[in-house]
Amino acid sequence: MTDDRGLRDAQIKIGTKQTVKAVEMGQAAEVYVAEDGDPRLTSRIVSLCNKHGVKLTYVDTMQQLGKACGIEVGAAMAAVLK
Repeated sequence: MTDDRGLRDAQIKIGTKQTVKAVEMGQAAEVYVAEDGDPRLTSRIVSLCNKHGVKLTYVDTMQQLGKACGIEVGAAMAAVLK
């Protein structure tokens, strides 16, 4: 996520439902969570990642994460697929 291409070149799932599904199905290699996301949503994905052994990376804002994913709106979380 540090280069100019962001996450756009990786296979990703953006948003709460898709990210949770990817982790539960064992497809997620890494999950990015926005620190300003709703704690009711982000706390669930954090515990799921811990349970499934998925690497968790925090991003400062939903806007930054959305931009890194190549979308115009903010994103609370995104999963990079294996």
